Amino acid sequence: MNTLIATIAAYLIGSISFAVVMSRVFGLSDPRTYGSKNPGATNVLRSGSKKAAIATLIGDGAKGWLAVFLAVQLGPDYGLDDAGIALVAIAVFLGHLFPIFFRFVGGKGVATALGVLLGLNVWLGLATLVTWLVVAYAFRYSSLAALIAAVFAPFYYGLLFGVNEILFAVIAMSSLLLWRHSTNIGNLIAGKESRIGSKAAGAKKK
Repeated sequence: MNTLIATIAAYLIGSISFAVVMSRVFGLSDPRTYGSKNPGATNVLRSGSKKAAIATLIGDGAKGWLAVFLAVQLGPDYGLDDAGIALVAIAVFLGHLFPIFFRFVGGKGVATALGVLLGLNVWLGLATLVTWLVVAYAFRYSSLAALIAAVFAPFYYGLLFGVNEILFAVIAMSSLLLWRHSTNIGNLIAGKESRIGSKAAGAKKK
């Protein structure tokens, strides 16, 4: 029962779309209406508001971290084992992808996935973050950085902790992230992908 409650709570936490919330707070257009139409920090940045993008990034990352950190730290006292923690990790990520509060139209999950990894282990999260930063700095494509970081995340986890239920959750999360970036993959191949910091038409203050 406690595992079920924790999983549902994690999904509801994940369903808070900070891209939409922060865009409303800062008086910006709905991020689902311009650019990539993805409610995430990179698309909010295309509005020209760095503050809104940073707030979105922190919020989406924090919700993933909070749900998993609580599960890791408090879960054992309430009967949550590795399988329960794995369910919480997947649930908060799915909440971001398919938020019940926003008609199941969510983001691609990069910041939330990073938050989940940091909640599981700081070194795991930092290794994945460094991978993202290096690729993003070198090529200026957020999507490419996310794709490569997603591929490496399960590898990092396996090196640190070996094979267990949580590893399969990380693999599932990475697979979902790759799937959510299928359009970006096509754009990258065609040379049509937007670079980090490019401004989108329609992304303006109300």
